[in-house]
Amino acid sequence: MITISLCMIVRDEESVLGRLLEQMKDVVDEIIIVDTGSVDKTEEIARQYTSSVFHYQWHDDFAAARNFACQNAAMDYWMWLDADDAVTPENQARLLELKRTLEPDTDVVMMRYATGFDEKGKANFSYYRERLIRNGKGFRWEGRVHEAVTPAGKVVYSDVVIEHRKVFQGDPDRNLRIYEDMLCAGEEFSPRSLFYYGRELLYHQRYEEAAAVLEKFLETEEGWKENKIDACLQAARCYEKMGNAEKRMGLLLESFRYDIPRAEVCCDMGRLFMEKRDFEKAAYWYGQALAVPDRYGEGGFEQKEFHGFIPLIQLCVCCDRMGDINGAWQYHLRSAVLKPEDESVRKNQRYFERLFAER
Repeated sequence: MITISLCMIVRDEESVLGRLLEQMKDVVDEIIIVDTGSVDKTEEIARQYTSSVFHYQWHDDFAAARNFACQNAAMDYWMWLDADDAVTPENQARLLELKRTLEPDTDVVMMRYATGFDEKGKANFSYYRERLIRNGKGFRWEGRVHEAVTPAGKVVYSDVVIEHRKVFQGDPDRNLRIYEDMLCAGEEFSPRSLFYYGRELLYHQRYEEAAAVLEKFLETEEGWKENKIDACLQAARCYEKMGNAEKRMGLLLESFRYDIPRAEVCCDMGRLFMEKRDFEKAAYWYGQALAVPDRYGEGGFEQKEFHGFIPLIQLCVCCDRMGDINGAWQYHLRSAVLKPEDESVRKNQRYFERLFAER
C-alpha cells in the first residue's frame, strides 16, 4: 500500500480548513500545512490535525509556496488540495481503495476537479488535474498563478472526484494583478501563462486585450491542445462582445484545427446563427453538439450541459421557428427530462399547452 502526504498552502481559511482536514485525516498518512500569513484561527485549526505547520513569506508566487510545502513531504506520494475543497465520503472510500491498489511505479494520478455546480448542487463543470504525485521524482510546480505540475512518466486517470466548494468569494482581482505585475517586471510568459492571462482579462471584461493575448497564445507552437481549443472559444466570445461576427466565426472554426469539434464550440456556432435568424444552420450546429463524443477523459474542461440541455432547449426553439411543431415538442420533452424545474422548460411547457389548446 502506498503512503500519502497531504500538502496544502493556506491563508485565513478558518471557515473551511477544519471541514477538509476532518474529511482527510483518516485517508492520508501525513498532513503538511504551509501558512502564508493568516491573521485568523487557521493555524490553530491546522494544529488540531498535524504538528507539521510551517510559515512561508508570501510573495505572489503560488508555485513557489506549493514547492515549499511539497519538499517537506516524507511519504511515497504527495497530494495537493485547497482549503475550500471537499472530499465526499464516497470519494474518501475511492482514495483509500486507490492507496491499496495503485501500482508503485505510477508517477502521476489524475483526478477530476469539480468546480461548478447547478442549482441542485450537482457538478456541471469539471476537468482533470494532476492530484497525486510520486515523491522524489523531480516533479515541481510552475507558474506564479494558475500553477501546475506537468504530468510525465506513468500517468493514471482515477475515478476520484475532488469538489471545490467555496464558502466566501476570494479577491477577484488577485490573479490579474499578479499577471500584470509580471508584465511590468518584464517577465517572460509561458504559453500556459498567456492562456490564463487572456482568460483573466476576459473575466474582467477587457475584451480587446483578452482577444489579443489569447490569439498570441494560439500563435505559439507550444501549448496543450485542450487549451488551444478553449482559447479559440474564449477569443470568439471576446469578439462577440465587440460585435465582430467575422472574427468570432473564424475563431470558432479555427478550433477544428486541433481536434474534432467540441460541444461548446458547436453550441456557440448555433447561437451565432440563431442571432442571424438562420434557424436551419443553427439547428445543424446544435444537432452536432448532441452528436459529438465525450472527450473529457483527455483532460479538457467538462461542461455537460453543452452535450445535452443547452442544445436540446435551443433545438426546441429552432424547430418552432421553422414551423416544425412536432420536432420542437420532442426536443422540449427531452430537455424537460434533464431539467424539469428550469424556467425555460416551464416557459416552453406553458407555450405548448396554449398552442395545443388552440388546435
